[in-house]
Amino acid sequence: MYKYLSFLFLLCFPFFASAQGSYILKGKVLNINNQLPLESATVYVTTVKDSTVLEYTLTDKNGDFNFAVKKNDKPVFLKVTYMGFDTFAEEQKGITSNKDFNNIYLSESINTLNEVTVKGEDPPIRIKNDTIEFKASLFKTRPDANVEALLKQLPGIEVDSDGKITANGKEVTQVLVNGRPFFGRDGQMALKNLPAEIINKVQVSDYKTKKEEYSKDQAASDNSSINLTIDDDKNKGFFGKFLAGYGSDERYESSFIVNSFNNNRKISILGSANNINAQGFSQDEVFDNMGGGRNNRGGSVNRSQANGITTSKLIGVNYSDELIKDFQTNANYNFSEANTKNDNHSDATELRPDGNSYHTVSNSKTNNKNSNNSANVELEYKISPTIRLFIAPKISSSVSESHAEGDTKSDNLTTGRKAYDIFSNSSNRNESNTFSNAINFNKSFEKKARNLSFGFNNNNSNSNANNFVVSGTNFYDGGPDDLIKETISRNQNSKNKSISDSYSAEIEYTEPVTDSIRFKIGVEYNYQNNTNDNKTFDNSGTEDDPIYDILNINQTTYLNSKQNSIAPKTGIRLLKNNFTIDLNSSTSILQYDNYALFKGDPTELSKKYVLPNGSAQIRYRVDRSKNFTFRYNYNQSLPSANQLLPIENVSNTLNTVTGNPDLTPTETHSANINYRNFDFRTRSGYNLYLNANYNNNDIIRTSIYNPENNSQTSTYANISGNYSFSGGGSWNKSIKQESNLLRYGIALNTSYSVDKNSTNNILYSGESFGFSPRIYLNYDYGEFFTIAPSYNFSYSQTKYDVSSIRSRSNLVHRLNLQTTSYWPTNWIWGNDFGYTYNSNNPDYYLWNTSLSYSFMNKTFVAKVKVYDVLNQNQSISRNISSTAVTDVTNTVLKRYTMFSLTYNIKNFAGKAPSGRNRTMEGMNRGDRPGGFGGGFGGGRPGMMD
Repeated sequence: MYKYLSFLFLLCFPFFASAQGSYILKGKVLNINNQLPLESATVYVTTVKDSTVLEYTLTDKNGDFNFAVKKNDKPVFLKVTYMGFDTFAEEQKGITSNKDFNNIYLSESINTLNEVTVKGEDPPIRIKNDTIEFKASLFKTRPDANVEALLKQLPGIEVDSDGKITANGKEVTQVLVNGRPFFGRDGQMALKNLPAEIINKVQVSDYKTKKEEYSKDQAASDNSSINLTIDDDKNKGFFGKFLAGYGSDERYESSFIVNSFNNNRKISILGSANNINAQGFSQDEVFDNMGGGRNNRGGSVNRSQANGITTSKLIGVNYSDELIKDFQTNANYNFSEANTKNDNHSDATELRPDGNSYHTVSNSKTNNKNSNNSANVELEYKISPTIRLFIAPKISSSVSESHAEGDTKSDNLTTGRKAYDIFSNSSNRNESNTFSNAINFNKSFEKKARNLSFGFNNNNSNSNANNFVVSGTNFYDGGPDDLIKETISRNQNSKNKSISDSYSAEIEYTEPVTDSIRFKIGVEYNYQNNTNDNKTFDNSGTEDDPIYDILNINQTTYLNSKQNSIAPKTGIRLLKNNFTIDLNSSTSILQYDNYALFKGDPTELSKKYVLPNGSAQIRYRVDRSKNFTFRYNYNQSLPSANQLLPIENVSNTLNTVTGNPDLTPTETHSANINYRNFDFRTRSGYNLYLNANYNNNDIIRTSIYNPENNSQTSTYANISGNYSFSGGGSWNKSIKQESNLLRYGIALNTSYSVDKNSTNNILYSGESFGFSPRIYLNYDYGEFFTIAPSYNFSYSQTKYDVSSIRSRSNLVHRLNLQTTSYWPTNWIWGNDFGYTYNSNNPDYYLWNTSLSYSFMNKTFVAKVKVYDVLNQNQSISRNISSTAVTDVTNTVLKRYTMFSLTYNIKNFAGKAPSGRNRTMEGMNRGDRPGGFGGGFGGGRPGMMD
């Protein structure tokens, strides 16, 4: 215990020491015209000599400010800024004692509509309506840092180990660069691969759909959006880097990214190839493409994950430009290819409500190959100040091939006899093509909030699959001699063709009845047509020379499903004081037609539905930092054609499935309560949430098992009474003192649910409880080192109301530690260490380490990395369902060493970076020249080498 307390003291000592040399500045900011307080005005202190920002804060709802500033004997300015008001500045001889500025009055600016901003005088934080804007150069990052590292310095923004970004408690679902996507809107490519030094401002706002954006309406979602603006002097030139690496066990990695920026025109090209399970694209400064480390989520164009070991290739192009005035274009093309090989072992114990239990062991080897081409275009045209048009077509094509061979054996534990065994060998090829498009047209009117919008969406896809399978299933009689009762042998070729088309059109008109009441009315039309044509042929030849020409009518089906619906909509919004209340309702009048051809007999099932849907949302803004939201939604969903049509699916020799034409739509009630509070003055915040869901007429699969051989027949049924609750919250705080930045927080998530199921005509329910707290800490000491420990604990338990199925529980501890050292100069040593304890699986350690050296003015970086230093990595998991506990083992990537070399290029209009040589710590720092070959290592402007 003494060692831990000593470590904590050493960690916190710099903050305590710095606090001893600080003084408190306080006061109140008021509007000089009406004497009312100005909330969220930015108050900051700069040096007179070079305008270096020493410290900042925001005023509260009463206009008060109170913050600590380090002692300074040289002249400084106290400055106060607020949108639409002239900047207040008062010179002080120094910061040598506490001071109360009493009332500070701001005058409204005569240039409110055309505000003039003096370069270099932007405050660290500025509130613009519902947008929070950070001046990037005033938040210290190390040289060569990427955008993700910059975001971690900003108060209120958190980036967790899975890449999830939250801003003031809201999940960030969109990241743009100069208002445009950068290889997709999720922003992972921008976070990992754009250098922080080119960013001018980080703007955080509520996420809005195109309709909400054009109509200037409030956002309906509870998510956030981040826009990264680029410095003017970095918006013309090019930069990029190239990496190549080779290691032990013939492991290799390579990647490149080149960016050319010329004001509005931006072109980026990237590519990668590796055999280390990195299917996405990431050039993390410490681990590059290495998975399992801090970049295990990737900054990806294609982030699919698979068990086994994957060899992958990727190339992508992103282009954005303003082709003509007010006509914005963004396009990207991606090609990816992946080959995954995996050995799988599964060991399952099934416990049935009727008292029977089974033990099933499966082994398989798979080899999957996938290639994909995709192209996306976004066209945005501002036809006039009041008319906007947005068109976003997407097209993709893919080819997948797979080969699998395996065997399964199952024993009846109740009788101690064999139930069945299976062997199979299969191969499959599937080709698919998809085209989709989204169109949004918006017309706003002179009267505020009056708006007309039209939206159209379509999705058209088709696929052709060709599958070959050779299998044998033996069912045993359950007797003492384990005699085979029945054998099902298959040597077949299945050809499947599917076509799916969907179209939707919506028109909506909004009319402001009063200043505080808005009424909207609209109508939506939807059409869906899905066809699945499956033909299975048996082999009339030999096993070595097969001839698939005998149509198997039991496994040949043709399905067609159509939906036509029209849904009138209405809604009302009430804006009163700090309340925003939204009430929306719609009624879908739907024609649902299903047709099947099975064994030569047609089956038709047509039904008409009237499906009401409704939602309510109440938002209450306590003040600038505190928000309360309540949501309620009611909707109904239809069963699928497979669930409805009464035809047999015998493709699985162990399970015959038949649809149920008597199924009714599922009704879902969901409610959510959320409270958020982030205070920029104290740089701390928390959020609390509670979710509830209840399903009426939920659709479940019911099964009846044959006790002799464990085969089953299944159908679908409606059941009511399934519900779930979840709740929790998080709290975080950041403390900054000179070169020290400490960020820490806690989070808690809990869940409770009741799920009902039916097996062998026995209805039973499972009661599940989950509890998962988390604590984390990140400490940055300037440009020298970072340390980030975290701990996760999760507990889950499931109880059943039948005695034959016993309760199950699982306990998991995860301890992670990330360290990065940037000293001595030009050296980076990074470590990711993780320990996982699972009460149902073996515990293990995963340690990755990396050491790199930059030379030739950081144009080149030589690196050695070791993955899984302790050679303990494993892929063992336990899956718990209502009737089975299954342990699964897959092939996993084990220890290897990788040597790599990275080459950096950078040229911004042939000029050295300029202007951004100030930081909040008051350090005088210069930049390296930014010519060709200068690398990202030119240093983030404002950083000292």
